Amino acid sequence: MRFGVTLLAGIPGILALMGYLYLTTPPTAVTAGLSLSLFAVSSGVNSLLILVVMCLIGTYAGPRVGLQSYLTDQMGTGDRIWRRLRPEVSLAVGVGALGGILILVLDVVLAPFVAQDLPQSAIGTTEPTVANVLAYAPVRFLYGGITEELLLRYGLMSALAFVGWYVTGRRSDGPSSGVMWTAIVISAVLFGIGHLPALAQSVGLTPALIARTVLLNAIAGVLLWWLYWQRSLEAAMVGHAAFHVPLVMLSLVQVALL
Repeated sequence: MRFGVTLLAGIPGILALMGYLYLTTPPTAVTAGLSLSLFAVSSGVNSLLILVVMCLIGTYAGPRVGLQSYLTDQMGTGDRIWRRLRPEVSLAVGVGALGGILILVLDVVLAPFVAQDLPQSAIGTTEPTVANVLAYAPVRFLYGGITEELLLRYGLMSALAFVGWYVTGRRSDGPSSGVMWTAIVISAVLFGIGHLPALAQSVGLTPALIARTVLLNAIAGVLLWWLYWQRSLEAAMVGHAAFHVPLVMLSLVQVALL
């Protein structure tokens, strides 16, 4: 039952991603033999299969290493999710928003090193229009804020923490801080590396561009993983959504200035 709750929570993000792909993917980018609609559906199915696996892993591993999810605890305790999450919202929003601003600042600082390889910034779009920015917003907030948290925090981090806890002797009080920080760093780097395939579809990868992409995304990963560890999965979701607010706002400003 707890697995089903997390799986359902991640589906709106996948639907948002499918809709965005359908509306914005040029016909030349569609895999040969597939229509645009089938391309969007196949991408959604792939994401759904991965989500199923990660939700299963998180449901098993998370509680065993003391990582909290009010969404799943609701099934066992009957406590209201908002009542438990409310004290964490301010911290989560602050961490997420500051993380988004930090990424933007670093993006500007690193721009001279990758300008010849990456013609637009992290907030840019191939065709910067208000319609494109708004079309991508549901993906940022639903897929990024919820589905990606289930994939990366609930699934990946829970798995790494569980493996570290198991290997170090399964302490009765849960994983040590060393185990958790190791899991956070590994998962953050993997999070950064995971953004390279999508980037490679639009530009050629260079050492500077790879380092920049992994660094920026790993910083975001560390902040969100810390929220999951110290607070809850839902706090990480709120933080991830808040992280995208400065990006969306500056994307709109960028469009207005063009």
